[in-house]
Amino acid sequence: MKDEYDFSASVPNPYAKRLKKSTTIRLSVEALDYFKGLSGETGIPYQNLIDLYLVQCARDKKRLTFS
Repeated sequence: MKDEYDFSASVPNPYAKRLKKSTTIRLSVEALDYFKGLSGETGIPYQNLIDLYLVQCARDKKRLTFS
């Protein structure tokens, strides 16, 4: 192992914007059951479906309506 390494020719990670951050959230049983059911239909893990939905909401700048 070298004492020092030269990173002057390195390039930024092109996938850095796609990285995910681990977090803990509380979801209602109804929401969780919905996404787990959708997961069974699509074959996509329910955590990925929740992430895809939230990213779509953020991109579309959707606002929650309270009723």
